[in-house]
Amino acid sequence: MNITDPQIVLGTMDFGTRVGPDQAFAILDAFVAGGGVWLDTANCYSFWADADGVGGASERVIGAWLRARPGVRDAVRIATKVRQNPLVPHSWPESAEGLSALAVRTGVEESLERLGVDHVDLLWAHAEDRTVPLQETVGAFGELVAKGVALRVGAANHAAWRVERARSLARERGVEPWTALQLRHSLVQPRPLTPVAEGGHRMLGDEDLDLARSEGLTVWSYSSLLWGSYVRPDKPLPPTYDHPGTTRVLSVLDDISGELSVTRNQVVLAWLMRHQIDPIVGASRVEQIEQALSARSVRLSDEHLARFAGAR
Repeated sequence: MNITDPQIVLGTMDFGTRVGPDQAFAILDAFVAGGGVWLDTANCYSFWADADGVGGASERVIGAWLRARPGVRDAVRIATKVRQNPLVPHSWPESAEGLSALAVRTGVEESLERLGVDHVDLLWAHAEDRTVPLQETVGAFGELVAKGVALRVGAANHAAWRVERARSLARERGVEPWTALQLRHSLVQPRPLTPVAEGGHRMLGDEDLDLARSEGLTVWSYSSLLWGSYVRPDKPLPPTYDHPGTTRVLSVLDDISGELSVTRNQVVLAWLMRHQIDPIVGASRVEQIEQALSARSVRLSDEHLARFAGAR
C-alpha cells in the first residue's frame, strides 16, 4: 500500500488503563502483522480513567512494546498530542498544560521519554489554546520540526480559520506549518446545530474538508465507529443522532453491507477512506483490529457513495 493512501490508524487511548499491557501488546502485534502503520496516542491518555489522575499510560505501554520488539520502530509511525494533560492530578481542565512554547516543549520531551524514542512522526496540537498567542504556538511546533523531534505537525479540534491563520504565520516565520487535521467524523451525523455531549470534540465540517483539499492536508477522523454503536445493540447511538437522516443512512448501510457480505463497521471505514480520510480505530481485542484492517479491501463504488449521500 502506498503510504499516502488513506489508512486505518490504531487508536491507543485506552492502553494502560481500560486495556492492560498484555492485551495492548497483542493488539499492536496484530496491527503490525496486518500491515498497519500509524499509532495515535496523546500525552493526556487517559487521565480520566487513571487512578493517578494524569495522562501518560498509553505512551508508556507503547514504549514498553517498542522495547520488547526490537526493530519494530522502523515498521510503525507514531503520532502523539500535547495540550490537554493535567499538570495537577485530577484537575482538568483547570490545570491543562496548554499550548505555550514552554508547555509544548515540555510536553514533547516527556512524551519522548515515555515512548523511548528520539522523535515522533506526527505531533498534534490536541485542541485550541486561545490564551496563548497563535504565533507562539506555531513557533514552538516549527522549532520541534527544525530539531527533528517531530517530523510533521498537525492540528486536532481546531477551527478551519485558525488552522489557516497558523499556516500563514508559519510561512511568515519560515517554519514548518500544520499539514494535518484531526476531527470527529463518521458516516452518521448528529442533528444539525445540536452539540455533542463529549466536551472538546469538534466535528469535521465542509470548511475543514475544503481547506484540506485545497491545501493538500491530511485528514484523520476520531470516534469513527461511534464506540461500537453501528454493530452493538447494547451501545445505541447517542440521542443527538436520533433523527430521520440517521434512520435512512443506517438502512442504506444495512443494504450495502449485505450486498458486499461485510460488516457495518467495515463499510463505514471504507466510506471514510473513500473520502480520503484516515479513520482512527480503537480496539480492546485483537479480532476488532483485524476486522478493521479488512476494511481496506472493501471497494465502495460511486453508486454506493451516491446512495449514502441521497439518504441524508
